[in-house]
Amino acid sequence: MPRDGTATRRRLLDAATAEFSRYGIAGARVDRIADAAEANKAQIYAWFSSKDGLFDAVFAEHLALIVDLVPFDATDLAGYAVRLYDAYLEKPSVILLATWARLERVPTGDLLTSVGDVTAAKLDAIRSAQADGLVDPDLAPADVYSLVIALSMSWSPAATVVTAAPDDPAADHERRRTALHAVARRAFRPG
Repeated sequence: MPRDGTATRRRLLDAATAEFSRYGIAGARVDRIADAAEANKAQIYAWFSSKDGLFDAVFAEHLALIVDLVPFDATDLAGYAVRLYDAYLEKPSVILLATWARLERVPTGDLLTSVGDVTAAKLDAIRSAQADGLVDPDLAPADVYSLVIALSMSWSPAATVVTAAPDDPAADHERRRTALHAVARRAFRPG
């Protein structure tokens, strides 16, 4: 019975996720990916055409995770920011891949254009929360969404000051969650 290659393809995507997360697009090496996946380079090129094609496949797979990493609730933006903090601890590759895509592929503009329908639904939810008096109506919904994401990344793998790690003391995580919640709550409330 011939093999369909599904398991090998999955190993390649997983190995590529680790490689691109660590080294970025330019620094990633196809040889290391193939070795880690217990595959050969020919399989990478057959399925993905190039290293760039492989990154595109990895990023497309993770883009859904990025936008739906945690449940979005426009009526609780502070809670959403805290849930994202926790998700970045659990899945740092999600934020690292987005950071590399920003640095090496899309230096300006909307990084999430291919998931515009998901983003549009979140912006609609923010508009509803604004209409209900829960979110400052003077802020553009797209700006609210960008700002809550930026706040949530304060200690993420893309942070410029301190990056949180899962093995940090529990008191540090709780202090950060409390601060993040308080700042996000104050930032978006009306008045």
